[in-house]
Amino acid sequence: MTNTATRADRDLPDRRYYLVLLFILAPLLWAPVLASEPSERPKVGLVLSGGGAKGMAHVGVLRVLEEMRVPVDVVVGTSAGSAVAALYASGMSVSEIEQRFLELDWLSSFRDDPGRAFKPVRRKQDDWRLPLVPGLGVSRQGVHLGGGLVTGQNLGFILNELTRNAALVENFDQLPIPFRAVATDLETGEEVVIGDGNLAEAIRASMSIPGVYAPVERDGRLLVDGGVANNLPVSVAREMGADVVIAVDITDPMMSADQLREAFSVVGQLTTLITRRNTDAQLAMLTEQDVLVHPDLEGFGSADFYDAPVLFELGATAAREHAVALNRLSVSEEQWVAYQSRRAAGSWVPGPVVRVEIAQGERLATDFLRERIRQQPGEVLDVPELEADLKRIYGLGYYESVGWSLAPTEEGPLLVIRAREKSWGPNYLSFGLNYEDNFEGNTRFNLATGLRMTELNRLGAEWLTGVQLGTQPWVRSQWYQPLTYGYDRFAVVGVEYRRDDYSIYDQGRRISEVDVTFRQVDLALGMELGGNGEVRLAYVRGYASVDDEVGVPVAPADNVHQGHVSLQLVHDSLSDAFFPKSGAFAGIRGRIEREDLGSDRHFDGVTAMLLGTGTWERFNLTGLLYTRQIFSGEAGIENAARLGGFRQLSAYAPGEITGNDAVLASVYGRQEFGGPVMPWFAGAGFETGNAWDSMRDASWSDTVRSWSAFAGVDTLLGPVQLAAAYNNEDNWTAYLNIGFSFTQLFY
Repeated sequence: MTNTATRADRDLPDRRYYLVLLFILAPLLWAPVLASEPSERPKVGLVLSGGGAKGMAHVGVLRVLEEMRVPVDVVVGTSAGSAVAALYASGMSVSEIEQRFLELDWLSSFRDDPGRAFKPVRRKQDDWRLPLVPGLGVSRQGVHLGGGLVTGQNLGFILNELTRNAALVENFDQLPIPFRAVATDLETGEEVVIGDGNLAEAIRASMSIPGVYAPVERDGRLLVDGGVANNLPVSVAREMGADVVIAVDITDPMMSADQLREAFSVVGQLTTLITRRNTDAQLAMLTEQDVLVHPDLEGFGSADFYDAPVLFELGATAAREHAVALNRLSVSEEQWVAYQSRRAAGSWVPGPVVRVEIAQGERLATDFLRERIRQQPGEVLDVPELEADLKRIYGLGYYESVGWSLAPTEEGPLLVIRAREKSWGPNYLSFGLNYEDNFEGNTRFNLATGLRMTELNRLGAEWLTGVQLGTQPWVRSQWYQPLTYGYDRFAVVGVEYRRDDYSIYDQGRRISEVDVTFRQVDLALGMELGGNGEVRLAYVRGYASVDDEVGVPVAPADNVHQGHVSLQLVHDSLSDAFFPKSGAFAGIRGRIEREDLGSDRHFDGVTAMLLGTGTWERFNLTGLLYTRQIFSGEAGIENAARLGGFRQLSAYAPGEITGNDAVLASVYGRQEFGGPVMPWFAGAGFETGNAWDSMRDASWSDTVRSWSAFAGVDTLLGPVQLAAAYNNEDNWTAYLNIGFSFTQLFY
């Protein structure tokens, strides 16, 4: 018995030895199995729903996923969700996405106009009289509207910039994270899953809200917002192989009957009915292992783009509430570093463009576009310069959209310029309204409309006819003919009729009223000097006649024949014709009136104007210098310089200050409030100047001065302003004005 126990005791250390040895070697034996574990983790699909500005909550969810080291293997998005998903899939970091959204000019994405600075000078000459261009086209079949309030021109540039890292990716599976955007076929209502092509165009199609943005044409289909068909595309993530779905739902909830009291709420409810129904169907596909994040966005709407910081945090808060469920999807530090490295490897490195390809309609020659694009083959793509050129092309008004994309070729990147002609063109209507009342019997009201017929030949000829009815009737019809394919030389032939009223004052007392009618034909040759400058030489032949005269006779009863040559040089970079916040205007025009040119007068004159404006925060300061002078000869009453009226020595009546020569200097400061859709403003101004028979009579002591205070709101037809003005002769005047533009002083 003792021997047996001794043998057992003797065998025990041997067994312990083998157990210890097995414990030491086990990690080595299981190493291949452990190494394969990452490939066996569930494939995670991230699904981001549509919801307009509320989509910025998605960014907060992404931030929490990164904090918890949860890798995303596939990502799918609809509408606003497609934008966030695409940026993340392309390799952009969450912090950069947040910064881009904070800096983005969201309002510009809802406008097509690239800005007045990108319009040719001839367009700027018209925009103070015909500022409203509502997208109405005219043809033999009638009046036509565009496919949406916005064609998405500026939105296209924004998306191109945001997705630049993936500019050469055509298959979205080749992105750092495979990606899909969901859109809707407008004809059938079917879901369209976009997994290839141009990434910016895919996002643009997914977020084309019907009636707001024009549809995107792709592969023969018209695509609109994916929320109509599938606002929370869980099914698409499953098709991409996702084992676990993290779905972020920001779909609007249904409103109660008490909330449906206004037309806008009823329309909103109809939209929500569509998206809520397909969203609920997708939610039913989620299983217990999936994660549904539903941020509490009550009180926020689809247009609250400037609440980005709050929306980021609300998304992050909602994601943290699911920390336990998300934690089981977390990976090790080493795996996370490898995942992030793979995402960062997708950045685009710019290289020389091998060639430039232009796709456009048939109404204009290809050279018309090519001459306006400075990008050359063999040069590295200069995006700011290219987009400036495309904005100037769009500013011509011929195209519904002008965009660019890169396509990979064996030789290198191919630059593709796509110019889509307006489906409702090529003839367009525009409108204008001008109103001025000083509450003392001087009222001016004018309503104008214009028809611009464009693309009349391969060089881009235009025929513009404008009609203004009211206290200052005006009719003009002109043919504009480019002489080359580029910006350079052009010719203009026009006929014009206008009537104006002249009030003659003597020591502040009105002694006569005269209505003068002008009829003329004109021919001009000119050259555009870049995007903001123009020089023009013109010959004008016509006559002026006095139609009505009340009071002291001051004008001849017969027709006064006019014939003159003028040379005009203009620089106009003002951001807006009515409410400029930046830029400058400088113009000078010399005029020679002679008998040999068909005139009854003999004189030489000049008109000059200099305007500069700048904005700091929301405070704007504008300064103006203006003069009209006759150097030699006698100009006559029909050519007199007139001051008085709103912002032309405001405390004096229109035309109260009249003479051969005139000088005006003024400065205005205004502070903007509210907005951003319709801001209002308030400010004050100082004006000084006078008019004389000759500048030899001018002196500082002889100038008159006007102080004014004003407030108003900016509209599509120009600012609507109330003003009160006081002069150095102790006189007060009040004004209601709609549509005043500084540039009308020069033109």
